[in-house]
Amino acid sequence: MTIHRKILLPLAVLLAALSSCTGNFTDVNRPGSRLSPEELQRDNYAVGSFLIQMQGVAFPEQENAYQTMIDFVGNYLGRYTTYTKVLPKNHTLFNAANNWCAWPASYAPGLVSAFNAVVKLNGKEKVSYAWALILRTQAFLRFTDIYGPFPLSRDAHHAEVYSSQRDIYLHLIDDLNEATAFLASDRSLAEEKVVFAPYDLVYKGDFDKWRKFASSLKLRIAIRISNAEPAMARALAEKAVREGVIERNADNCTVACNKSGLWTTAVSWGDSRICADLESYLTGYKDPRLDKYFLPAGQPGPRRFIGCRAGALTGSNFLAKRLYSTANVSETTPGVWLTASEMAFCKAEGVLRGWDMGGGTAKAYYEQGVTLSFEQWGANGAADYLLDSTSTEADYTDAPGGFGGDCPRQSDITIRWDDSAPPAEKMERLIVQKWIALYPDGQEAWNEIRRTGYPHIFPVPQPTNGYSLLTPNRIPFDKNEQINNPRNYYKAVEYLGGADDYATPMWWQR
Repeated sequence: MTIHRKILLPLAVLLAALSSCTGNFTDVNRPGSRLSPEELQRDNYAVGSFLIQMQGVAFPEQENAYQTMIDFVGNYLGRYTTYTKVLPKNHTLFNAANNWCAWPASYAPGLVSAFNAVVKLNGKEKVSYAWALILRTQAFLRFTDIYGPFPLSRDAHHAEVYSSQRDIYLHLIDDLNEATAFLASDRSLAEEKVVFAPYDLVYKGDFDKWRKFASSLKLRIAIRISNAEPAMARALAEKAVREGVIERNADNCTVACNKSGLWTTAVSWGDSRICADLESYLTGYKDPRLDKYFLPAGQPGPRRFIGCRAGALTGSNFLAKRLYSTANVSETTPGVWLTASEMAFCKAEGVLRGWDMGGGTAKAYYEQGVTLSFEQWGANGAADYLLDSTSTEADYTDAPGGFGGDCPRQSDITIRWDDSAPPAEKMERLIVQKWIALYPDGQEAWNEIRRTGYPHIFPVPQPTNGYSLLTPNRIPFDKNEQINNPRNYYKAVEYLGGADDYATPMWWQR
């Protein structure tokens, strides 16, 4: 990749993240030493800057944060993109260098310090606290779903202590319940909307939308833990739906930045290209979102869109960038982090599990999820697409002179919903379409592959360090923890219930 010259220290990354994601960064973040205490408190000036910092970790669009937290992990392992350079060590091959394993966790201390600053400045009785709880939950969900056990840092005197993944989930659910109860209480937030709008990179101070986002996170969590804690998951999911989750694209959680993280890594740097798995499903389905997601490959040929096999031994970065398609994204395209489409698919799965998701059928919510995704991407033809009962994933044919080699399709699942199908077929159909619609949120794509085994993905075309998995179950901890934090490191491994490697599953996979 370009990491040897583009990865900075986490603090510098966070500061850069602020500048790339808000036009008034200079005004918002003038050095505090030049301002009086009265000026720092005026219009929540100081609190707002810390909330911007939290958003930079919760929704990493800054180039370095995006590459190390999203590209290297979720996007590659969720089979949305893959690398173009010769990388003998990376997570796809189950052998990444330790700095790759350490990077995601390195952003947590900055997030925690910003959260603590918000509480210290504004207390726990203001909307800023509820907002900070939601942002912390969004970020810590990613941290724990990368590693499993993780330091929650709730006790400032023992920030190095790990919590089990189950305990982390329980804490985050409590935080979301506290935040949604505050935002749903009988109070006017009109003044707060005006005050915080300049600092809100997502909803511009609309805290009703933040409440919906928080309830949507509850439904996302409920689906994630549905196998590990079925009773808890059902209660949480039904509560979230009663509260009201995101149901229209106007309420989607998207972050507008001066430079999109995906644009920077995929288009500007050319460090990644579209993964063959996603391209093969969309090609086989004749999916109208194909040219919304991807740009044509740079090399002329009979196929306009060509993905690259995950883990392919790319012999030439220059050639790989020409042979394979990249993301159809501009410098200012908003980052996408949670959508109405995802919520519809979650409701569909809830119905399959016997939950009360508001009265709709699995078929209705499934079709709603596809339709909302088409609408989100400006694609036509959703109604006809949903009637297709014959198209399947395409066999993968590598580009002429390509690096990964051909591979037969891994699935025969079709698009049209069939209420008479066996449960496993229904689930595969649902998750394949959910996975397609989750693009470009690679972390959630990886979560779904690990949680359900769907979609079926291509094998990696070179050795994977002795592992038989197609994609890792987790990322190993930073090896330096064994030296710098040994007692807590070995407690974390105990929480894992297995080796500190790529194979040990998440708590919610069990």
